[in-house]
Amino acid sequence: MSFNSLRVKLTAAILVFSVLLVSLQWVLHLSAAKVVREQVAKSNQKLLSLHMRGLDADLEELDRYLYDLSVSNVDVQRLDRMRAANELEYDMARLRLFNTLKHSIENYRNTDILFVYSGQNDDVLLVGRSDFGSTYEERSKMRSEILFMLDSGLQKPIAPEWQIWRSESGKYYVYRLVKTGSTYLGAWVRADKLVQPLDLPDDGDRGFALLATLDLEPMQHADQVALESIALNYEENTFRMSGDDSSYLVLGERSEKGAFHLVAVIPESAILQHLLYLKRLTYFVTIGACIFPLMLAWYLRKVFLLPILRIVSAMRRLSDGNWKTRLELGAVSDEFRLMNHTFNRMIEEIRHLKIDVYEEKLNHQKAELKQLQLQINPHFFLNSLNIIYNLATVRDYAIIQEMTKCLVAYFRFIFQSDAFYVLLRDELSHTRNYLRIQQLRFPQRLTFRIDVDDDALNCPIPPLVVQNVVENSIKHAFNLDDMLDIRIRVSAAGTGSERRLLVRIADNGPGFPPEVLDLLRQDRDLVQDEGGRIGIWNLRRRLRLLYPSGYRLTFENGAEGGAVVTMELAIGNEGGTKHVSHLAG
Repeated sequence: MSFNSLRVKLTAAILVFSVLLVSLQWVLHLSAAKVVREQVAKSNQKLLSLHMRGLDADLEELDRYLYDLSVSNVDVQRLDRMRAANELEYDMARLRLFNTLKHSIENYRNTDILFVYSGQNDDVLLVGRSDFGSTYEERSKMRSEILFMLDSGLQKPIAPEWQIWRSESGKYYVYRLVKTGSTYLGAWVRADKLVQPLDLPDDGDRGFALLATLDLEPMQHADQVALESIALNYEENTFRMSGDDSSYLVLGERSEKGAFHLVAVIPESAILQHLLYLKRLTYFVTIGACIFPLMLAWYLRKVFLLPILRIVSAMRRLSDGNWKTRLELGAVSDEFRLMNHTFNRMIEEIRHLKIDVYEEKLNHQKAELKQLQLQINPHFFLNSLNIIYNLATVRDYAIIQEMTKCLVAYFRFIFQSDAFYVLLRDELSHTRNYLRIQQLRFPQRLTFRIDVDDDALNCPIPPLVVQNVVENSIKHAFNLDDMLDIRIRVSAAGTGSERRLLVRIADNGPGFPPEVLDLLRQDRDLVQDEGGRIGIWNLRRRLRLLYPSGYRLTFENGAEGGAVVTMELAIGNEGGTKHVSHLAG
């Protein structure tokens, strides 16, 4: 199918229109999705910031309480100076301090445990909220965890901000230590409790908020973060897409009071649920854009393309020579019906005109071919008679008889037939007869060899084409000083309608002069004003008349010298067996 055809152009136009329509629809959908993401991110970023400011305010207030308690509480100072050996006073101080912490812890909603650790007595006082550590096992476990944390962290400098602690069970806690003397006051909070009040409006069923360490290790929802391949690194005051297929919007904020981040992870499906109808419309438009070209192509094919293709098909049959081609006046549009009727009438008129022109051209070609076949070199005829006269003078009757016999056969072949084609065997026999005449004219100066495949002997060939080339070789390559050798090789190639006859004629003379060879390869005539070089012109003219598109004639110089002429002629179907016959002299 040609890319310049009407069918391809119409199909391409429909596809381009559909692609542009779908592309525009998707650009609008993606632009709307981007705007929604930005708006959702902005609103959730404000909510995160608001929650973080409230959380930092609570932690800062608890910081001040711990500092005030470490400075102003007498019992804290006493614990730093007393030893546990003085049990009564020590226990009374611990009891008063316990009541103070018990009364204060209810005022700090984010605090789970307040504790005091006496480094001098290696004793810890824990006070939990009423909703925390309801059983002895839970309180004992938390006491052990805090003691382990203190034992691991007291050798380090006290950090000025809230720190993260991960227990052996994998749970995360946030704690704060304030030191006075050898006594430590601290607060202990479950990390997930700091996130509980945060309710994101667009997080959907799969969205969540979490606390992350400074290295962005999640303190909550670690399994889901790993499963969805969500990276928690966010960009400040904006958002980034993460997770499998970038299906999660991630934003966050760093705490000013603690060594952690607050991160929100919102699924894109929840964000774009407001664009559900637009997305459905985009899908419908896409499906419609896929169906529309098929329906339009079917309609255009039925109304336009099929009538046009019938006309094009008829034109192709006409170009192949089928002048009986006609278009049916079927159920088509009025315009195409008129075109079909006009086409049929024009073909009928052209057919009659072509017959007349063809007959006239055929008669002209017959006359021209007959004239070309009768173009005889008068020098050859006169020279042959002169040789016979000289031979009669010396009374060489055997050669006179052979010469006369060859001349009779030569002129009988020329005058006896007015056909356009002869059998190859007859043409080669005539050529051999001609070469024998030349051998008799120039003894010991000319040799020849004719090789031909047996399956080519019955092939048709224009008369005198081989002899024409041989005569040209003798005319331009022969001299009395050197031996001239002429080689003729004929073979058939191909099968069926592609069968071709290959004729190669070569000599060992000086070859074509460069300027002559250049003109021959340019297919330019070499006929001179005085009539020279008419043989090649005659050959070309006859082949053009008899083989309008089925011949090839090439001229070249052989690798070891000499002229080489090759003819390739279409011969159609011919039979025979592959065997080489030799004619030499």
